[in-house]
Amino acid sequence: MNVVITQPMLFPWVGLLEQIMLADVLVNYADVQFSKGSFTNRVQIKEPTGTRWMTVPLEKFHLGARIDEVKPATNVDWRAQHLRMLEQAYEAAPYAGDMLALVRAVYEAEYANMGALALASMQAVCRYLDIPLDPKLRDSVELAVPGRNSDRVLAIVQKLQGDTYITGHGAKNYLAHAEFEQRGITVAYMNYAMRPYTQLHGAFTPFVSSLDLVANHGPAGKQYLSPQTLNWREFTHE
Repeated sequence: MNVVITQPMLFPWVGLLEQIMLADVLVNYADVQFSKGSFTNRVQIKEPTGTRWMTVPLEKFHLGARIDEVKPATNVDWRAQHLRMLEQAYEAAPYAGDMLALVRAVYEAEYANMGALALASMQAVCRYLDIPLDPKLRDSVELAVPGRNSDRVLAIVQKLQGDTYITGHGAKNYLAHAEFEQRGITVAYMNYAMRPYTQLHGAFTPFVSSLDLVANHGPAGKQYLSPQTLNWREFTHE
């Protein structure tokens, strides 16, 4: 059984969608420390002048606050700002209307914290592209597994009785791969396909929000997702 553990990301890039497609169980990992500069509250979009960050500003928070404790700002209308930014960037895209409707639907709700908003944005994109998500979604809080870093990830996979842990590239520097193997769990890293698709505004870049894929290709955008992995030894060259 494939287990994927991911922090919630705002309208995530295509690579995370590929990871979700491979998961039998997807753990929403929001009870961990929020990192400034993470993709929880920001994502890149493509404009005529290049890529630009679309960021949800946050209320003042203390260092060490968890993702599910940090709150979106209430003193600025970032929702309207984002919609204007997206309207201008994707005015010529064939499915701009679908993309804007998707974002509006997410932004119509109020969210207790940034993690809940980011998760809702992920769910909305997956629903649109017909990527099953909710049936396999679990929350790390509900799993009630203590610990931190590699030890906690391993304990979560064990609790879920997973035999394969699929992770993004950021885990390379902290994951204790051998410990997973000793417990009969294979570690696989995403081998992001980054398949080019027709985009507006110049040369293709894979690192923008999946909203870009929706705006340019609509429901057919799913055909550009090609999830695949590498064994950790092949990925780390060990």
